[in-house]
Amino acid sequence: MNADYMNAHLKFISDAAGSDTHVILILDGAGWHVAKALRVPANITLHNLPAYSPELNPVERVWAYLRGHYLSDRVFRDYDELFAETSTAWNRLNETTLASIASTQWVRRAI
Repeated sequence: MNADYMNAHLKFISDAAGSDTHVILILDGAGWHVAKALRVPANITLHNLPAYSPELNPVERVWAYLRGHYLSDRVFRDYDELFAETSTAWNRLNETTLASIASTQWVRRAI
């Protein structure tokens, strides 16, 4: 991914949230998350996690769940099979399971 894709993603989030909603987006240390070419919309604040802190990133628990339940102890023929099986595993997640896996004490959804 590069800054162009991240900029498109930020615009998508901004448009989906609407101008009357402010979004705090929590990011890991990926290079495109900190690129100087980022154009951050006014209704988005980027918050970077500390380096080497996967325990603070809820998606790390999601990947661990997928590996443990669907993707471990297997040999994939090639990248395409790995990609397809990962997509299938991801699509097996429902809202309840995802909320349970990714829930933390420090991030709560405000409605």
